Amino acid sequence: MKEIYYKVADHVFALETTGNENVVFDLTQYEPFVTDPTVDVVFRLRLCPTQIDMNDFSLEVVQEDEGQSINAGRIGERPCFQFFLHEKLKGVLVCSTDYRHGEIYAEDCNAFGINNALMVMYALATSDKHTALFHSSVVSYQGKAYMFLGASGTGKSTHSRLWLKYIEGTELINDDNPVVRIHDDGAIIVYGSPWSGKTPCYRNVSYPLGAIVLLAQAPQNVIRRLKPIEAYAALMMSISGKRWDKRLADGLHETESLLATHASMWHLDCLPDEEAAKVCCKEVSVKSGA
Repeated sequence: MKEIYYKVADHVFALETTGNENVVFDLTQYEPFVTDPTVDVVFRLRLCPTQIDMNDFSLEVVQEDEGQSINAGRIGERPCFQFFLHEKLKGVLVCSTDYRHGEIYAEDCNAFGINNALMVMYALATSDKHTALFHSSVVSYQGKAYMFLGASGTGKSTHSRLWLKYIEGTELINDDNPVVRIHDDGAIIVYGSPWSGKTPCYRNVSYPLGAIVLLAQAPQNVIRRLKPIEAYAALMMSISGKRWDKRLADGLHETESLLATHASMWHLDCLPDEEAAKVCCKEVSVKSGA
C-alpha cells in the first residue's frame, strides 16, 4: 500500500492507493498540493478497485450539474455517494459517519470517480473547521482575493476573464471550487484547490479575502453592498455541504455567519463588458483596502 498526502487550505488528507499507484499519474491537478506524510490528517480515502454491493443503498438527495450527477444516501449507517458522468456510474464512495475515513470503488481506478470522492470528502471532513468549499470563480489583485458568486450560467468565469483582461495585475486563482478558511486569529484566507471545473487552474496559492461579489445579469452595471441577511443567503447557495446532516449543517452555519458579518460582500448587476469589471474593481478593492 502507498499513501500520498495532500494539503489544501492547510488541511492535510491522504489517498491510499492499495497497489494501484498508477492512478496518481491521472491526478495531475493534485501535484501542486503534495505534502509530507503526517499522522494529523482530516481524512483518509482508500482506493478499492473491486465492486460493492449496492442492494442496501438508500437514496437521500440527487445533485445534477452539466452532465454530472451525485446520488447521496446511505448503506446501513454509513454515508454513501454515487458519481455519474453522462448517466454512467464512475464510482461509489462509502464513508465513516464522521467522514474521517472512506473507500472509493472506482471502475478501472478512473480519475473522475476518485477526484469527486476526494472533493466530497474534503468538503464534509472540513465543514466543522471554519472551512468552506465554494462554487465560485476567484482572482487575485494587489495581494487580495476577489470571489465571484452566482447561479450556474450567471457569468462567474466570464467576470473573472474580464478582470484578467482589463484590470492590470489580476491573476486567476481558481475557476470553480476555491476554499475559504477562517483562522483562529480571525483572518479570512482564500486558497486555490485541485478542483477547478472546466478551467485547468490548480494553483497552490493563498490570499487574504478582499471581497465576495454576487453577480446578476442586467442591462446596466450597478454595484451595492449586501446586507448581512442577503450575504448569508448568497453564501448558502455557493458553499458545498451536506446540509441534511445536522452536525455538518451547524458547522457550515457558523462559517457562513462569520463570513456574512465580517467579510466585504457586494451585489453586482452587470453586463459582460469592460465597464462591469472596472466598476466592480474600483468599488470593492477600495472598500476592502486593496
